[in-house]
Amino acid sequence: MKKTLLLCALLVSAFSNAQNLITEGFDTYANLATAGWLATNQSSPLGASTWAQGGGTAFATGGQAGGATSFALCNFNSTTGAGTISNWLITPVLNLQNGDVVTFYSRTGGTSSPFPDRLEVRLNTTDATVGGNPSGATGVGAFTTVALTINPNLTTTGYPLTWTQYTYTITGLTGIVASKIGFRYFVIDGGPDGSNSNIIGLDSFSVDRPVASTQSFFANNFSIYPNPANNVLNLSVKNGLAINEITMVDINGRTVKTITNSLNSEMEINVSDLTSGVYMLNVKTDEGVATSKFVKN
Repeated sequence: MKKTLLLCALLVSAFSNAQNLITEGFDTYANLATAGWLATNQSSPLGASTWAQGGGTAFATGGQAGGATSFALCNFNSTTGAGTISNWLITPVLNLQNGDVVTFYSRTGGTSSPFPDRLEVRLNTTDATVGGNPSGATGVGAFTTVALTINPNLTTTGYPLTWTQYTYTITGLTGIVASKIGFRYFVIDGGPDGSNSNIIGLDSFSVDRPVASTQSFFANNFSIYPNPANNVLNLSVKNGLAINEITMVDINGRTVKTITNSLNSEMEINVSDLTSGVYMLNVKTDEGVATSKFVKN
């Protein structure tokens, strides 16, 4: 993808970077379904348009990053006549926690906006199954949390005409929660005969977890000792959380040790072969990545 975030390469910069949970640049819209995305048009009356690959004269400068068609779009033909547009693009299941940062870019098409557009970003943190999907023009399913709304009052100046970044920080969760994020193109009195709705683009979507959160995750679920360590570093699991992989990264960003044995209690890690210095210990689990710093004497 064109906008993949780079993971930190140096330990000194690790604490100012983040763990990327998902990045989507919409280079090839047709690939989204196999990646777990869902597009569902719940407009009334139902129109022919769904979310689709970007392009066209309304976006003469192309996507926010990448080529002329490297973004997703949705338009007024989501409904017929004058109706209520409720056209959704929904992410795969994401294991979210408080502090995760959602970012994306959006704009309306053309050089002026006489027909107002609106986009809601909604969270589903209670039912990430098919049963939580929206149904009907006014239904939102389990997507009951409105993270943010672009142009909530449907004004002619409320939706940007240039690619603009929007950011939302996840709050209100307890632990790590299986969730989905829904982009809802939601316009009343929309459609070809309506007073509202034109066309919108979506690009450069990402969800990132600040490294500080991975450290908190480590502190809540693991402990290491002794630190500094000479020959053996002990890793203890506090809450029976299953470990998928452990990696050790040196100050130059190189992975110097990888352990793939499943673990849910305690283990000894031989560090006698490591040179003296500072390292990052990354513990990968089904619920996220935990990170801690340790010193090898």
